Amino acid sequence: MTGTAPLAVVTGVASGIGRAVAKRLAADGWSVLGLDIAAPPADTPLVRMIRADLATVAGIDDAMAQLAGVTASAFVHAAGIMRADNAETDADAGVALWTLHVGAAHRLSRALTPGMPDGRGRVVFLSSRAAQGRPGRGYYAASKAALDGLARSLAGEHVARGITVNVVAPAATDTPQLRDPARADAPVRPLPFGRVIRPEEVAATVAFLTSVDAGAITGQTITQCGGASLVASQPERSPK
Repeated sequence: MTGTAPLAVVTGVASGIGRAVAKRLAADGWSVLGLDIAAPPADTPLVRMIRADLATVAGIDDAMAQLAGVTASAFVHAAGIMRADNAETDADAGVALWTLHVGAAHRLSRALTPGMPDGRGRVVFLSSRAAQGRPGRGYYAASKAALDGLARSLAGEHVARGITVNVVAPAATDTPQLRDPARADAPVRPLPFGRVIRPEEVAATVAFLTSVDAGAITGQTITQCGGASLVASQPERSPK
């Protein structure tokens, strides 16, 4: 790794939020080691890239082997896929979603946290507002909701060392996955503030949680939803 810049390990760097996180952390002075099943664009600012399919146990094993000896100050798990429930593929989809969203988060964070510096180690998981429940997305919602419990469990394990573990849960974000034909039966709901969220906005939240200034925040889930969480609390207006 180059220079004295702290190292951040970021999954899902090939596109979307993961790539935005890699670019933001690099701009903030981090060295970034990326993990993804696909290669990122050439201009993604990485000091090293590991290719692995984190939706499989074998892929996680491969990533773990390639991370042996790596000392990181931060781990951001942004890799994810969205799949609507489908009776024909439920078993395979459920396993893949759980393995990628929860299994990879758990195993990689447990591999990296022992080497993180006391008082400065940071772990951030990318969840989704859909973790609160969405019709037709049971497996996806459940696998993302599990990150809350995982983060709080790990936060409790490492709080005495000053290592923080948090979750960022964005609503609809402008990524290639939002336009994936595989989610055609799970259309995007418009957000109250009039647009979808930009990946860079989510990356900015992640960047803060990995900063020195966020040392007192741990075991928390930050919902970044463009006002979607406010809708249910708004009083209904009587027709004029």
